Parts: sequence; structure tokens; C-alpha cells
Amino acid sequence: MTEPKSLLLKTLVERGHFHQCTDFEALDKAAGEGIVTGYIGFDCTADSLHVGSLVQIMTLRRLQQSGHKPIVLMGGGTTRIGDPSGKDEARSLLTDEKIASNMAGIRKVFDHYLTFGDGPTDAIMVNNNDWLDGLQYISFLRDYGRHFSVNRMLSFDSVKLRLDREQPLSFLEFNYMILQGYDFLELRRRLGCTLQMGGSDQWGNIVNGVELGRRAAGLELYGFTSPLLTTASGAKMGKTASGAVWLNADKLAPFEFWQYWRNTEDGDVGRFLRLFTDLPEGEIARLEALEGAGINEAKKVLATEVTALAHGRAIADEMAETARRVFEEGATGEALARIEIARPDLAAGVGLIDLFVRAGLATSNGEARRLIKGNGARINDMAVTDERQQAGEADVNSDGVIKLTAGKKRHALIVPV
Repeated sequence: MTEPKSLLLKTLVERGHFHQCTDFEALDKAAGEGIVTGYIGFDCTADSLHVGSLVQIMTLRRLQQSGHKPIVLMGGGTTRIGDPSGKDEARSLLTDEKIASNMAGIRKVFDHYLTFGDGPTDAIMVNNNDWLDGLQYISFLRDYGRHFSVNRMLSFDSVKLRLDREQPLSFLEFNYMILQGYDFLELRRRLGCTLQMGGSDQWGNIVNGVELGRRAAGLELYGFTSPLLTTASGAKMGKTASGAVWLNADKLAPFEFWQYWRNTEDGDVGRFLRLFTDLPEGEIARLEALEGAGINEAKKVLATEVTALAHGRAIADEMAETARRVFEEGATGEALARIEIARPDLAAGVGLIDLFVRAGLATSNGEARRLIKGNGARINDMAVTDERQQAGEADVNSDGVIKLTAGKKRHALIVPV
């Protein structure tokens, strides 16, 4: 790979978005000579995206910030099939009504990251069901199926994974990569799109689209992938003990979102600042060079900046202040992560080990026990010394909640309902 000259590829490389490209030099040249229209597809399997999709969302943001045009492709059609990439088994098929509802929820995510409109670099959102739903199957196979080699399709990781494990791969799912390739061709014809981006697990599907454009219509198209992220300890991004880290506030409270980033591992701070914030390189270099207690200040900046993009600056600043009051002053705070528990259950007594796991303060019962043995667990700021201890009605404080603390920095509220 040569040193990039265009602002687009310089930015993507410097901020950690680059993994593979079908023709790096040609894309770099195109991006330096005019506006490149690029897209990423998102299937509508839930009514929000989570942190696992944030690299791709930020890739589209970098595209627009560099003076190019992003397309958000909603998989209204492909969601009806399900992408087998990285999956051990077929996804559950969703109704058309559920897909439409999920699409509406996902749109809210992108409003925070992209500027939509009619201008030359304004983002647009399209639905691949607009062209996939009307396909005539026999004509489609005759015109486009002949450009795909089954031998090659069987070699892609998304298919090999399932076959190697002797897990079923339906013919429905096997069609997914053909339809994704066709999406790229349609977007080129309809909107002049020449670049498809995605995670590295999409490389085979993206290459299919690039090659289909060349074989079926003599078009020059480009593919670009970003690395699939894990944390420094190898954990998958976007998941916690209590569930997915959703980007929509109605799916995950902004304070819990802020807390997720505040708890970033030390070795990930600089990388995540580059990927998930708009802070300049000089400021990121200063923050990642902090040592000892100073790295915690960098984590607070990370949490606040990521939350500002996802939920707005005012909410991000409010969450940072709430955290300061909770951690430094011991205040309860309305925005603190809240876990509801039925009053009858509480009246009967609930084990603290279970509560620490349910609140996301420990990833397992074993970790909760180690936390207690290490004097790192507290209930209402009182140390927990017995791993058999239970929480009951008597532990509900004057604010009507029970406050749990793990270590010095992580807190949650148990709310009787």
C-alpha cells in the first residue's frame, strides 16, 4: 500500500478504519479528483444498531467529513433472507411489518452522525427492497447468476464456517451474497455509487459486487473494509454481561452508554479516541500518553465525546457531571444505570451475587464472588463481606433505591417496582 494522497484515505488510515481495499491506488486517485459516493448496508434485524456497528457508522461519517457522499443502505429486502456472514445458524425470519419498524428505529441513529439532504455531499438513505422486491427470479438468474462461480462462493468464510462445522446453510441464505452484489450494481446505476464499505467479514460479499459491476456492465467499482474490533483483552465490542450496548436512548440509558466507554481498557483508549470521536490527532496523542490516574481522565473524555455524537452534547455533559457527582461526591443521580426488580422478589431476599451480575457490575457469579472476597463490592456504600448476603426491603434507601458499587468507579441502582 502506498502513502495515501486523498484526504479520504489519509483520514481512514490514520483513524484506524483501514483493513483491505480492492484497488487502493485507484480509489485514492478517484477520491482526490472528485466526489466519491460510497455506501454501507445495514440489515434491519433490530430497532436500533449497537456499538458493534459504530466503526461502520463512523466510516460513513469520515466519508462525508472528507467531502464525499455517503449512502446508508437499509436492507429492507435482504433482511428477509439474513446474512450468513459470521453466523453459526440461520437468523429468524422477520415479518415485513417488523422490518419496517426496525428500519424506523435505525434511522434515528444516523441522524446523529450524518447530515442528510439534497446537496452533493449530503447523505441519503435508501431501501434495497425498492429493487429487490420486484425482481423476476428467472430473468434475474439468467442475467446475473451466470457471473457468480459457485466454486468461489463456497470458498468465502461466510459459507465455509457453516460447512466446516457441518451446520446447515439454506439455499435462501446462499443467495444473500448474490443480492448484496446486485445492490452495488443498482446503486451505481441509480445514484452513481462507486464504493462499497463494510467490516472485514463482508470482504467476500463486497468483492462479489465489485466483480459483478465489471462483468455485467464494464464498471469500475471499489471495495473497502475496516477491521472487526475486539477490546485489548479480546472481548467482542458492543456486548456486556447485561446485554448489547445499543445506540438508541430508548434501548439503553445514556448514562449506561457513557459508563460503557468510561470502563474502556487502558490499552484501547487511544485507538477508540481515533475511531469513535472527532478529536484531533494532537489531543488524542496527549490523552493516550497519560499514565497512572491520568488515563482515567482520558477515559472520561472518551466517554463524553462518544456520547456527544450518539446523544448530543448537552446529554453527554450531563452524564459526565452525573458520573462526577456519583463517583466523587457519592450522590445517587437520576441518570445512573437502573436495574428494576419486583418488590415481591426483593421482600423474599435476592442474593447480591445475582444482583451484581444482573446490573452488569460483574460478568459472572465467579467474578462477583472474587469482587466480594477482594473487598471491592459495596451496597449503599457499605462493604459486602459475605458472598451469601442478600438484599431486601430494608436495604432500600431514602431515595427509594439500592445502590451497588463495584470497585471505586462502577455503580448501579436497584429500583423496586
